This record gives sequence, C-alpha cells and structure tokens, in this order.
Amino acid sequence: MQSIYDCYTLNNGVSIPCVGYGTYKAAYTKNEEIISMAIEAGYRYFDTASFYETETYLGKAVKNSKIPREEFFFASKVWKTEMGYEETKAALKRSLEHLQTDYLDLYLIHWPLPTPDYNDWKQLNLDTWKAMEELYKAGKIRAIGVSNFLPHHLENLINHSEIIPSVNQIEFHPGYTQEVTVQYCKEHHIQVQAWSPIGRTRVLEEPLILELSKKYQVSPAQLCLKFALQQDIIPLPKSSSIERMKQNQDLFSFEISKEDLYRLRTMPQTGWSGYHPDY
Repeated sequence: MQSIYDCYTLNNGVSIPCVGYGTYKAAYTKNEEIISMAIEAGYRYFDTASFYETETYLGKAVKNSKIPREEFFFASKVWKTEMGYEETKAALKRSLEHLQTDYLDLYLIHWPLPTPDYNDWKQLNLDTWKAMEELYKAGKIRAIGVSNFLPHHLENLINHSEIIPSVNQIEFHPGYTQEVTVQYCKEHHIQVQAWSPIGRTRVLEEPLILELSKKYQVSPAQLCLKFALQQDIIPLPKSSSIERMKQNQDLFSFEISKEDLYRLRTMPQTGWSGYHPDY
C-alpha cells in the first residue's frame, strides 16, 4: 500500500480502499461542512451508519462536491432497532435516500445483539442477513458484512447462510487488539476494519506510543493507524481538523519494525471503549 487510494480485495472480489474516514461524532456540530472538508482533504471512503445520523450530511457533501458518486466508497450499517428481515430492507431504503444514492458499496449489521438479554439473537441475525443477501443479489449493495461480531457470532452466519461476510468492523488499536477475533477473520478471509483505531487520549499518551512516535518521527495517531495497516486492517480515523485529516493519510513513508509491532501488540489493555458485543 502506497496511498489511501490503494485497495484490498474483499472475498467477493470488490475493491475497498485501505483507509477510510469515520463519520461517527466527527460531524456532530458542523454536519456536512466537516465531511466536505474530509472530501477536500482527499478522502473517498466514508463510513457512516443510520445510528450516527450523518448519512444525510454525507449525501449532501458528496453532491455538493460535484465529484462522481462512482469515485466514492460508501459504507453504512443497520442499527440494533432495525434488525429483522423486513426491517432491514426498510432500513436500507432509508439509508439510500439519506445518502442520495441508489446503491451502497458496503452494508453491515452494526451489532450482533440488540440488547444484552436478547435470547434469540441467532435467528434475528440470520433473518437480518437473509435480507442483506437478497439486497446484495439485487445489486443494491456491492458487499455485505458485520460490525462488532466475535467468532461465535460469525460462526452462526457462516454455518447457516449462503454468503460469508466480507468485512468485520471491530474496535482495534494498540492496547485493545482483539487477537482471537482478528485471527478468526483472517482464517475465513473476512476483511477486518478498525473503528477507534487510535483509541482514546490515554492510548496516545502511553509511554510506548510516545517512545515509538519519536523513534519514527510521526505523531502518536499516525503510529496507531500504521499499526493497523501493517496487519492488513483498514483503519477508519475521524477528525474535524483538515491538518489532522491530511496527517492521518500520511502513513506510507515509514514502516514499524517487527520487534516494535510485537511490543505494540502485547501492550497492557488500555483505551478500551467499554463496549462488549455480549454485554
């Protein structure tokens, strides 16, 4: 990978950019202005979700950019309250309307359980997935996947469905690497993506992160993003500053050594969001 426009190939043959822009909270105050800034900074892969309430702003920003839709990669997600066969089809229709497009490049199930005490989550996931498979076959979605799924959630889909998920988007950063889930996905040719790829402020202030950012002469955020990329994991950084937006794309002029990667992968847990898919 030499730039954010270089792509991985998903298990269905679709090309996906190696770095995306996450819209969760990034557009909380200035709405499409922030997303327009990200487009100006060069981003073309945008990760949104019905729950984020940024789909409308993304649709407006892309339309106002005058850049053809085909140059963008749109990913969105079906929220906990939208799961189910008919509900998922209705949710996609709403997302397409908000985004002012007739197709999505990627559509994900946002969480495996609508609530921690939901007993029949396996069937609910299968019903949701069946709708997504049909929408995929109808050309409304170019690739389908999941978010925040652990191996036992993935097994349910893989063992009872026709199409294997192309993507699993999980929390991933130094101090929280979810090694078991990442390994499972790689064994099943499921592309891993990283939400919260730089963790929280505490991660950026960790002594090891500061030591290595100084060693490689990059920012702590760049180090964390490169940490994901070197493991073939797609980072989805978000920022409201155009300077940081551009800095977060500058990931290809340095390489983290094998020894330093091991040190980062074995950091004590830090910066975890506290969100667990089963609890």
